[in-house]
Amino acid sequence: MRELGAMDDEGNLLTPDFFKTPEQGAATSVLLAGSPPLDGVTGRFFSDNQEAEAVRGGPDATAGVAAWSLDPSAADRLWDYGTAAWHPRD
Repeated sequence: MRELGAMDDEGNLLTPDFFKTPEQGAATSVLLAGSPPLDGVTGRFFSDNQEAEAVRGGPDATAGVAAWSLDPSAADRLWDYGTAAWHPRD
């Protein structure tokens, strides 16, 4: 925990400024669950109460959603793969 910066040398838990409170962490889910204008919206990614921006992705990305995550054909392939794994053919 110390090496991760979550605990000081005396064993006290630390809360870095960039951590969210539970309320902040839940805010986007609550917004999506209770907002009539977003009723039926699917296949999109949201963060901090906003639709996430598509970004290049990779290990250096710190915000947004990787553009490949929005690819409908990739989603179909993943769905087919998952379905086959749960229902193997004889």
